[in-house]
This record gives sequence, C-alpha cells and structure tokens, in this order.
Amino acid sequence: MSQSHMTRRQFVTTASLAAVASQTVPAYGNVSRRARKLALLGGKPVRAKDFAHWPIWDKNADEEAVVSVLRSGVWSRAKVVAEFEREYAELLGAKRCLATTHGTTALLTALHSLGIGVGDEVLVGPYTFIASINVILLSGALPVMVDTDPETFQVNPDKMEAKITPNTKAILPVHILGIPANMDKVMAIAKKHNLLVVEDACQAWLAEWRGKKCGTIGDLGCFSFQNSKHLTCGEGGAVVGDDDAIMDICHSYHNFGRPYGQSMLSLSGWVRLGSKCRMTEFQAAILLAQMKRLEAQAQRRWENAAYLTSKIKDIPGIVPHRLYDGVTRAAYHLYPFRYKKEQFGGVPRAKFLAAVQAEGIPCSGGYGPINKDPFFEHTLSSPNFQKMYSKEELDRCRQQNHCPENEKLCKEAVWFYQSLLLGTKADIDDIANAIAKVYDNRSKLL
Repeated sequence: MSQSHMTRRQFVTTASLAAVASQTVPAYGNVSRRARKLALLGGKPVRAKDFAHWPIWDKNADEEAVVSVLRSGVWSRAKVVAEFEREYAELLGAKRCLATTHGTTALLTALHSLGIGVGDEVLVGPYTFIASINVILLSGALPVMVDTDPETFQVNPDKMEAKITPNTKAILPVHILGIPANMDKVMAIAKKHNLLVVEDACQAWLAEWRGKKCGTIGDLGCFSFQNSKHLTCGEGGAVVGDDDAIMDICHSYHNFGRPYGQSMLSLSGWVRLGSKCRMTEFQAAILLAQMKRLEAQAQRRWENAAYLTSKIKDIPGIVPHRLYDGVTRAAYHLYPFRYKKEQFGGVPRAKFLAAVQAEGIPCSGGYGPINKDPFFEHTLSSPNFQKMYSKEELDRCRQQNHCPENEKLCKEAVWFYQSLLLGTKADIDDIANAIAKVYDNRSKLL
C-alpha cells in the first residue's frame, strides 16, 4: 500500500512500529543516539580514549624555569617568589599577594592576621573540603556551618543571619567547585553586622563576581595551588588583599613573626607569634610557567561548562547547578549536577556513577556531610577545646551545625573533573551521550 492510500491511523501505526524497530530513543538537549547495551553490562563504551591529563606542562619552557632555579643555588623564598606575587596580584586586580606553602596555610595566615581566635565564631558553608573547617578550629575559633543552597552548591546567605551571635566575628564564604558564592548578600550581611570576610577561593582562580575576581572582594582572599588545582605547583597557596597593614601582618606571620621587610637571615627582632609558611623558588617558578596558560584554560572551561549544561539539562533526573545572577565567570574546578534517582527508576547513585564511569567518563559523588564526620565531635570534646569553651558554648556549636539541605545534596551530587572541560565540544558530547545512554537503559541497572 502506498503512503498516499494509507489512512491516517495506518500511517501513524506504521511510523510508530518503524521507530521501535530501529530502537531510536528520544533526544534530550540535542543529544541524539540509539539505545545500546551499557558498557557496565558488557556493551561498547561511549568513549574509549582518555580525557586531558593533568597537570599540563610545556617541556621546553616550563622545565627550563625549574632548572634555572636549581642551578642558582637559591631555593628558599627569594626573587622568583616575589615575581610570582607581583604577577598574581596584577592578574587578579589585587594590591598585594603573599605566597605560602599551601592553601590551608594561606587560610590560617589570613585568620590569624585578622585576629580571629579563641572565643570567636566563623560562619562557613558545610559543602566544602575539610580544610575550610579545620583552619577555623586550628585558630581556636568555632565554625558555625550555614546550610547549603542545593541549586547552586554554595553556602545559602539567606540562612546566615539566623546563626549570628555576639561571638560571630567573620564569614568565610567558600567559592566551592570554582563557582562564586553570592558575594552581594555575603558582603551586605558582613557590613550590617560588622563582620570580617575571608574568601576561600582555593578552587576559584579567575572566577568572577560582577566582573571582579573572586578572592578580591572580602578583607582577604585565599588560593590553593595543590596538584589538582588549575594553577598548580604540587603544593602551594596565596593570600591576596588591598590593605597594606593587614598584608604586612600576613607577611610577618608567615615568616616566623619577623616584621615585614626584614631579612630572612635576621636572628632577632621578632615582633609577633608567627609560623613558617614560605613558598620555595621551585614552586614559584612552576606557577609562573602555569600562569601563561591560565586565562585560556579558564575561558575554555567556562565555555565548555555552558555547552555541557545545554546538553544535559533536559535529561530527566539530571539537574545541573544554577549560577547566581552576579556570576560573570565560574572557574569550574569541578562541574556539578544533582542526580534524582526517582527519575532513573530508583537506580542508586552509586550504580549510576559506575555506569557512567564504565562508559569512559570519570565522575564522582563528591563531598560527604562534613558536619557529621567524626573529627568535628572529636575536636569539640578534646581537652583543649573544653578548656577554651564552656559546655554551653560547645553544645550550642553542635546544635548550630545542623545542615539538612547539605546532607540531602551530598546524597545527590555528581561531579565531573576540571580536566574534562579542557577538550573539544566533541569531548563534551561524549559526556552527554554517556549520561543519556545510562538513562535510556536505566531499567537494566536495577
């Protein structure tokens, strides 16, 4: 029977049967593919080749920078570190930069230099790496965790004021995953309550809030250059700020308490309690080489992340993160979304992750509920903290660190690593195709 002689019902029926026979499945976000056997169950994976390796280096240019330091015989903090500090401050639009051994020591230096210690409370988000909480406790202060906004993965500023007490001294907003926190609201709350702001930008190199670089908005900003980071030297960190007096204290603290400007060889004249957090010349040489690629890499991640969102946002059960209106660029140390197992037929997140990984796409479930980890109670129950704080103060700290939205997010979150965003749009297509393939075969995972 020719199509011209078919009834409308016959035509629809024939077309529907043809679609079933070809196993064509619906397209989500312009992801087109045919249903195939999952790699986890013995099928062919969507992707067989590796994504970009990290870190990236240029053998000719980068290695010479390190060898030059080696041959100089000057390996501790000197001219190369000072050069990095000048260039990084200029890159961010900050007046000063102080290089340190780690992002953690950068945060410790910042908190100490702003006078945060015993008796103080610091507001911080719970969706973060443990260092953001540890540095507060190591300073002798108490962390007060403000629940997470699950749509953005950032600390929820609308829940901050309810946790402010007469002991609250500072806010430590974390631009976690390289996505800017809502700095308009954070700074407004800080101004209203006369609080200090230390930005944990350890994952947010060149991320921007209304065109201003993250880490340059609060009183001080801190960065990490650990091996996985976009600007890396294996281990390293930095504090940036515009107040010369505060930055002088930072410099003094990181150099055993010597006054700013005094020679590292001086054996007297200490002016304050200090530590040793000085960056080496080797670290600075590697960072200067990495900086040459930082802007181009940051822009590529930003563009590829937007493309990935457009590809996966319509797949049922996949909820990409939302950016606040003030975000003019996210760094995307990690690309996050929420996995709703109900729309995948109840497939547990662990099984979803395993299926996507089998398709050749590295991914992770991300952070756990840090406020529930044993270290927190162990610290509050320690003899030192019981000497520093009353039982009532410690109990209030325990009660204030209830974060139900964060606990839910920790069960739903999925991450893609930053190196996946350094490739081509075809690479991003592979990620989207893998997720869609898992969705189409969800019933087979139960």
